[in-house]
Amino acid sequence: MVRLAGVGPDDTVLEIGPGLGSMTLGLVEAAKAVVAVEVDRPLAAALPVTVAARLPADVAERLRVVAADGLRVTLADLPADVAAPGVLAANLPYNIAVPLLLGLLERLPSLRRGLVMVQAEVADRLTAPPGSRVYGAPSVKLAWYAHARPAGAVPRPVFWPQPNVDSGLVAFARRPLPGPARLRADVFAAIDAAFAQRRKTLRTALAPWAGSPAAAGDLARAAEVDPGARGETLDIAAFCRLAAARAARSD
Repeated sequence: MVRLAGVGPDDTVLEIGPGLGSMTLGLVEAAKAVVAVEVDRPLAAALPVTVAARLPADVAERLRVVAADGLRVTLADLPADVAAPGVLAANLPYNIAVPLLLGLLERLPSLRRGLVMVQAEVADRLTAPPGSRVYGAPSVKLAWYAHARPAGAVPRPVFWPQPNVDSGLVAFARRPLPGPARLRADVFAAIDAAFAQRRKTLRTALAPWAGSPAAAGDLARAAEVDPGARGETLDIAAFCRLAAARAARSD
């Protein structure tokens, strides 16, 4: 993962959920600095001891541990004596992987690229293109922040204890926002509405968000989107146009 993430001597790396420190050791050796955010305070306290026992002192001192919840951590919570992290490299907790990743990209604009391990099905969804069977809200929301791609499968036997699910790697690189930042909440609301009724047309699925089926149809046409299409066929740019059309109507 350190190699695939392209971690180098100029990088400050953010690791979420380092646990016992298996990957932390490799990151600390490769990076300029590593900021490890761990919500479990006993594990957070043990991590510097683990790293100090296994690496030379001048290498071990590159580690900073923050005892905090990755779902809420902000730049203000991170140490000021190292540069803001530009790379995310983490084995994300599988049950909260999607909100965790999206939240980090929203709250930490310094993150430019990264590599995360998630459950295989989640990796498929995060990297799916429009029209794919598994394309959904996570796919589109991640596309607001970044270009993402599958970066490989991870076999079960590398874990201890061995899980009952398959794992996959997702690589991402931040992109320019596809729409005005002020529209993000409305873009995401449109995405949620479109995929809440996946098999419904946009005219029907977007009705609660737009105000009525007729209003949804009008917004779709204003956004140059077919009201009879389904959300699974739309890319992030189309959802941005829908949100922009709604904002223009409100103005």
